[in-house]
Amino acid sequence: MSRIGRLPVVIPQGVEVKIAPDNKVTVKGPKGSLDLAVNSIIKVAVEGNEVKVTRPNDEKNVKAMHGLYRKLIANMVDGVSKGFEKALILNGVGYKVAKQGKKIVLSVGYSHPVEFVESDGITFECPSATEIVVKGIDKELVGQTAANIRKVRNPDPYHVYGVRYKDEVIVRKEGKTGKK
Repeated sequence: MSRIGRLPVVIPQGVEVKIAPDNKVTVKGPKGSLDLAVNSIIKVAVEGNEVKVTRPNDEKNVKAMHGLYRKLIANMVDGVSKGFEKALILNGVGYKVAKQGKKIVLSVGYSHPVEFVESDGITFECPSATEIVVKGIDKELVGQTAANIRKVRNPDPYHVYGVRYKDEVIVRKEGKTGKK
């Protein structure tokens, strides 16, 4: 049995999990609601305050789906109860970010400012002029939005200028040494 798939997902206080007959899982909590359509091969059941995910056989693709859907449901439960966030840092001369209503404006060395608008389920915070925090209840959407912001100006390995994740380590290159 899958090591991840066999573990039950504990439902915290204030979170409600419903499974429709067509194997659609709906998770509602204090921060919002998320839906997931589960493949019909995988069986999902709510037992007490736990969600159990089971599979019918040990075929390779079924085993992979078993662990995948269990983790996706666990992420949904975490998202509606606690939420997810990704922090980014702007590093460079003159690089800054400003929040204007429901959008952030990045000045990262281009001739024009780059804007990102908050989508449904995503909020931006700017604790300082060089930090961005992307928050939301959908882990995939938070990660993809943070990746899109980082992609505007990837950090270079020589000066480490650019947009990087707060916990990311950039390995610096030495650069040119010159003639001797």
